[in-house]
Amino acid sequence: MRRIFLLALLPLVACASPQEQCIANATKDLRVLNKLIAVSQANVDRGYAIEVQEYIELSKEVCGEVDGEKVYCEVPETKKRKVPVAIDLNIEQAKLNSLLTKRSQLSVQAEKQIAACKTAYPET
Repeated sequence: MRRIFLLALLPLVACASPQEQCIANATKDLRVLNKLIAVSQANVDRGYAIEVQEYIELSKEVCGEVDGEKVYCEVPETKKRKVPVAIDLNIEQAKLNSLLTKRSQLSVQAEKQIAACKTAYPET
């Protein structure tokens, strides 16, 4: 499934200008870090984390016919649910502070890389 998603993005990447591709590469880590900060901030605000757990649910499906009678089989289906998880708020706050500090550092680096991208690939 993941490969299909990545293949679906290829035409979009091909349409981006060299400058846009360069900037996207330069800001990738910053985008990832921003997502992590959002999760950590939500955990601190809520007071607990949310974890995705997989579970198996059996469903009955017709899997054949014997003497004109339908035969049912139990088919396992993997599903996901979100569950609250206790966390140490002091540790989570420390992690959030660390991520925020790192974001400041990455922002400075990204700005320099973006400027280099604009110099290397000026828009026409």
